[in-house]
Amino acid sequence: MSDGNHDENRGLDSEMPPERCQHYADFHEMPWDIQKYYHQRYSIFSKYDEGIWMTEDAWFGVTPEPVARLVAEHVAEAAPENKAILIDCFAGVGGNAIAFAQSSKWKRVYAIEKDSKALACAKHNAGIYGVRDRISWYEGDCFTILQNELAELAPHSVHFASPPWGGPGYRSDAIFDLTKMQPYTLLDLLKPFQGSGHDIVLYLPRNSDMRQLANQSKGSGKITVIHYCMEGASKAICAYFGNFVFR
Repeated sequence: MSDGNHDENRGLDSEMPPERCQHYADFHEMPWDIQKYYHQRYSIFSKYDEGIWMTEDAWFGVTPEPVARLVAEHVAEAAPENKAILIDCFAGVGGNAIAFAQSSKWKRVYAIEKDSKALACAKHNAGIYGVRDRISWYEGDCFTILQNELAELAPHSVHFASPPWGGPGYRSDAIFDLTKMQPYTLLDLLKPFQGSGHDIVLYLPRNSDMRQLANQSKGSGKITVIHYCMEGASKAICAYFGNFVFR
């Protein structure tokens, strides 16, 4: 279900987050298994103290703000000039959507998220950053929404997909098998776009199998893969499929 443009001019949500959305003001309030992420809160959202809302999964799933801003900068610079819309297929609590909405490249950012609580957080967080009214919000399965509600926008859009990776367990693999990524494999993510001339960016684990990505380039031209680092360590990669030009 989408709310389209209907709520974009509302004020910020109430100060009390809904169930399963939290703003932890203290380390000791957090569940023990995610407490380590509290010390990274300002890297995740620099405006955390202004009332950022998070779900528990978002603590290890959201793109850190410096990385999100650099990805947004690269996408804007390398995307074809005729693409004026950015569709964030897995918006989560809004880290990437906020960064894209801060760019002057896009006439509109569309953010899709099937978890209603994460979407509530994303809207609230975008309000804190002053870009909520630059984003159209859609709740539901991204592939269904892309096919049924946003299909007409496809020729004018860049699609950005930061899918769930199946939790932090990927870190234990020397090379991460993208055919086993859950709940969406590499092929699940690319199949809806194959043969349609889409420009798509996939945000993936830093240890992703490069051979599997290279195999997807056959017949579709070059794929650019960029490692994104923070504090001297790689955090993730982005694989750019389509007509991106890096200068």
